Amino acid sequence: MKCEEVTKVRRGRLGWRPQVSRVGSVMAAAVMLGACGGDEGASTPLQNESNLDEQLAALLTEQEVRPVEPPAAQDPKRVELGRKLFFEKEISGRRNISCGTCHHPLLGSADGQSQSRGQGAVGLGPLRRHEGESLFLARNTLSLWNRGVAGWDTMFWDGRLAGNPEEGYISPSGDPTPQEFSSALAAFTIIPVTPDEEMRGFPGEPDVFGNPNEMADLTNDDFAEIWPLVVARAMGVEEYRQELLAAFPGTTEDTISILHLGEAIGAFMIDAFTMLDTPFDRYLAGDTEALSDSAKRGALLFYGRASCSSCHTGALQTDFKFHNVAAPQVGTGKGEEAPLDFGRGRITGEMSDRFKFRTPSLRNIELEGPWMHNGAYADLEDTVRHHLDPAASLSAYDDRQVEPELVGTYQKNSEELLSTLAPELAVKGDPLSDKEVVDLMAFLSSLTDPRSLNLMHLVPDTLPSGLPVDD
Repeated sequence: MKCEEVTKVRRGRLGWRPQVSRVGSVMAAAVMLGACGGDEGASTPLQNESNLDEQLAALLTEQEVRPVEPPAAQDPKRVELGRKLFFEKEISGRRNISCGTCHHPLLGSADGQSQSRGQGAVGLGPLRRHEGESLFLARNTLSLWNRGVAGWDTMFWDGRLAGNPEEGYISPSGDPTPQEFSSALAAFTIIPVTPDEEMRGFPGEPDVFGNPNEMADLTNDDFAEIWPLVVARAMGVEEYRQELLAAFPGTTEDTISILHLGEAIGAFMIDAFTMLDTPFDRYLAGDTEALSDSAKRGALLFYGRASCSSCHTGALQTDFKFHNVAAPQVGTGKGEEAPLDFGRGRITGEMSDRFKFRTPSLRNIELEGPWMHNGAYADLEDTVRHHLDPAASLSAYDDRQVEPELVGTYQKNSEELLSTLAPELAVKGDPLSDKEVVDLMAFLSSLTDPRSLNLMHLVPDTLPSGLPVDD
């Protein structure tokens, strides 16, 4: 390509697609700009500030990063019913906790805690505290952003629930798992109501009115027995009974099941938490002014030398697979291996899967702290720097950033963690400079949908049961 031709490419206003026929031509043009009178001292494409859009278009095309197709619009009746059920404590064993307790719209659709506090705690988010002995769930609460997008077929950090309408679903409930769900997100909704430490309540503990909890003496494995009791709670409230029958035409009181409650809550979550109008989305749609130059440089690093997109692929920035990123083992741990947490290895039983967790999407990632599967990091930049150099991050880790009761639980097993570290984490070339980390953070900021910053309208003033909305 001649220098005058390169100049035309350089000066042309580009949309999301490059104005040349092949990705290779764009990259070749970017390289030649340094030799054809480009920015002084620009020896590589990433150092050339004048053609960021050409370079980024090439990378996005090469990695097939396209605008995200939003999910289909949800039935308004189911959305409104699901909104009420999402915040409804009546469907928990002790009538003291709701889906919204751990997935609150004002807390990034999560709860703002390193590890969640379930039964025995009061309050919301970081202010939530146990009335007696502290009891933490083993992992950080995952957000609900964009979970209804096609292809999002895996739920939980360890992927213990997965599937779709075409292939069916697997879940912790095994054979009783209903197979008629319209999405993995809807299937997910019926799992948290069953564990005693989450929504069901512990044996011998009455509800908030001092009445017996009819679910309490069942076990965490009694899914088929717990679900009808949850349904009976909802159907016992006249407004819910009428709305369930209206939202699912053709059903009768006898045929309403946990499937219908899950579908309604799932419809609400898809409607409420689909957030696909970020600066990055607008850039993908052709608005090259939607990203700052710093964010563009960060995107070039993200999809290039920093290797972030090796796992955080595509426009949702997740491959939905499982990787060991050597997250500091801090907190309660899980199961027999506590205080460690084997992650995916707990599900497969394979040594090679130990310490692997599902790649989270980075949409609205700024709003989801603390970060990692156990909330090990209170600062997003520290989380990013961990990915860039896990060994150094582990050696310097300070667990005073987690919940106060969990301070001192850090397990210094870096040799074990690093022995199976995901090779995808390796930076290609020189380590990132502090300035480049700033650019990378600017790109992550461009993944925040401004509408997500104020979702107070989702919280109902009152509920049909008469129970309080506040926690």
